[in-house]
This record gives sequence, C-alpha cells and structure tokens, in this order.
Amino acid sequence: MENNALSNDLSLDSQKDSILSYLQTGRSLSPLEALNMFNCLRLGARISDLRKEGYNIETTYNKTGKRYAKYILKH
Repeated sequence: MENNALSNDLSLDSQKDSILSYLQTGRSLSPLEALNMFNCLRLGARISDLRKEGYNIETTYNKTGKRYAKYILKH
C-alpha cells in the first residue's frame, strides 16, 4: 500500500513540475489542456500546490460559452 502512495506522490510532483515548466513559457493553461497534455484531472489542486510554494499564478475565466478557468504565471 505504501508503494502505491509513494508512486502517487511522485506522479503529482511530476505533474506539478510539468505544469510549472509549461506556465514558465508564458502560456496560459486550462483544465482541458492540462488533462490532454499532462493527464492531470485536478489542475486547480496542482495550481494550489504551486501557489503554496510561492508562485504568483493568476486565474482568469472564460466569459463566453461554458465557464472554465485559465491559469497564467505572473512574474
């Protein structure tokens, strides 16, 4: 059971690192993009983790059609 938990923690760290690297290029990221690119189902949770580490990530919302968040790293 511990190996599974450890594997999950490593996977979350890997997702978080990949998301951070992507955001550092200056591009925004939506939950659907995160799912397709990083297999990340909980982008909001990974963004929260990054914010706790001190990264300034801004949230904007699509105002037309379906409402969804997009995240961008501010410098």
